[in-house]
Amino acid sequence: MSALPKSFKVKDILVMKKNHACSSSANKFTVLRVGSDIRMVCNNCGHDVTLPRIKLEKNIKSIIEAE
Repeated sequence: MSALPKSFKVKDILVMKKNHACSSSANKFTVLRVGSDIRMVCNNCGHDVTLPRIKLEKNIKSIIEAE
């Protein structure tokens, strides 16, 4: 059985298991678009990244919900 999909929405902050290449401490991304592909931006350098939902869900450490 597979785990239930993680739920997140636009403006949530995703804390990833691995850091972004721009810095050794850049592992937070803000969600810009949600669908079968997730578009997000690095909170450190502003790089725009689009990943398939399945691949992204495997790499999420935690979710910080938007207020």
